[in-house]
Amino acid sequence: MTDPLSREERCGLLAEAEPGELRALADACLADGADIRVLLAPEVGTVQTQVREPVAGDRFLLGDVLACRAEVELAGHRGWAVRLGDDRAAVLAAAVLDAEVEAGRAHASEVDALCHEVARRLVEREEREWAELAPTVVEFEELT
Repeated sequence: MTDPLSREERCGLLAEAEPGELRALADACLADGADIRVLLAPEVGTVQTQVREPVAGDRFLLGDVLACRAEVELAGHRGWAVRLGDDRAAVLAAAVLDAEVEAGRAHASEVDALCHEVARRLVEREEREWAELAPTVVEFEELT
């Protein structure tokens, strides 16, 4: 049994999922003919990216990045998504999946399973990156 995700965590993980897996699961969610309304058609724009400098911890604006957002209503519950890039179909599918969970519908557990799989892949990717960087780490000794 996995821990339940907050909506913020779920939306963040759906933003990282592969477009094909989003579309396939969204198609399954809509296969029962549930009422769906697109409240905000997929819209491409830019968002400012803020990062934190790792040594001093100061925040600064890195620049603008391309992003796409959408909002739907499925079975009376709203779903929302934002993804980097301009893939309108993927962001619309992610919004459907968010609404599926919010409505507690039949495929909600599959959406959660997808999110946990995405989280696992992100951890695995980060571990691989750190493993590649480890040989380049410089160890300093403190002289007393």
